[in-house]
Amino acid sequence: MSSQETPSDFDGAMSLIRDCVNGRKGERLLIVSEPEENGVYDSIAPKLAAAAGRRIGMTVYELQSTSFIDNEDEKAILLDSLRGFDHIVFFSRVGDQIRFSNADAMPPSTMCYTLNQQSLNSEFGTACHQGMSEIKWALEQAFQQCEEATVTCPLGTHYSGRPDWGLDSPVEVSLKRFPLLVPQPIPAKGFRGKVALSRFLIGTGSKYYEPYYLALPNTVFACVEDNRIVRFEGSAEDVIAVENHYVQVSKKLSIDPWFVDSWHAGIHPGCNFEMDASTDIMRWSGSAFGSPRLLHFHTCGQYAPGEICWNVLDATVALDGVEIWENGVLHPERLPDGASVMERHPKLADLFANPVREIGLTC
Repeated sequence: MSSQETPSDFDGAMSLIRDCVNGRKGERLLIVSEPEENGVYDSIAPKLAAAAGRRIGMTVYELQSTSFIDNEDEKAILLDSLRGFDHIVFFSRVGDQIRFSNADAMPPSTMCYTLNQQSLNSEFGTACHQGMSEIKWALEQAFQQCEEATVTCPLGTHYSGRPDWGLDSPVEVSLKRFPLLVPQPIPAKGFRGKVALSRFLIGTGSKYYEPYYLALPNTVFACVEDNRIVRFEGSAEDVIAVENHYVQVSKKLSIDPWFVDSWHAGIHPGCNFEMDASTDIMRWSGSAFGSPRLLHFHTCGQYAPGEICWNVLDATVALDGVEIWENGVLHPERLPDGASVMERHPKLADLFANPVREIGLTC
């Protein structure tokens, strides 16, 4: 530790390496970063993570990657380069691109969504990881057991059904996430209704294409039945723009444009984005989705996470009539056993009682 560093400089990094990665003395840790000049991650956060690993007694290696994988050959080369380590931590968007890869193809890996030193040491990066894990588990159990889930929002979303947890249900990512941002995706099968699409459509981080972003000057409604987009409703001009975007992306990637795979809402009350989303939409899309104010759908492509994301702001999600998310605020205490989780983690309870609201979008 240099003379300019204080113990607090390592709070988030230690939470990442010790509590999430479960790093142990003598293990081999690889930190994968991307160039700071790409404008998403800074160079300090991965250095702090590497220093935290060395404090624990790990043997730490550092690698700088490209930002994107363009094809399967590049993906295979990357996966091959990861062999031989006990743990991988990604401060790079390539981690998102391989997050649904076969877990047997790589060592235990973690995708880090704290994009800079400030984020790593904020309430976002230092919130109790164990407590967040318990909340995530409680939410997943509640969705598994509910008879009906309903999603509404101020712009007119009304989407409901019973999750169909069949053999083809969406799978959890093979990488850990730090911080914990979302529960397991909820299958779209078994649901129907209208989803208000506003502000923009954007990619999911799975593949990168042009145009990756479509501005929506007016709200368009997606009418959904099970895994299918039945139609879009809105002005003729807006509907044509949305349909053309779907067709264009699906042709480029040879995928089913009208498939809706799954959805889930953010769960981290410390997740924030201080700038206007439109000023840096790529950076926003890779970090803000963990906020309870955002619920997003995975669409376009018959696989998780699809290629086009819908973002619903300040949704209310009710499970069997109990509003677990209310106007974009997550209430873990309303879950079965949720109150006991909050009692065990009082600092986390305080954060849920006073969540960060700045996520780069206005109502």
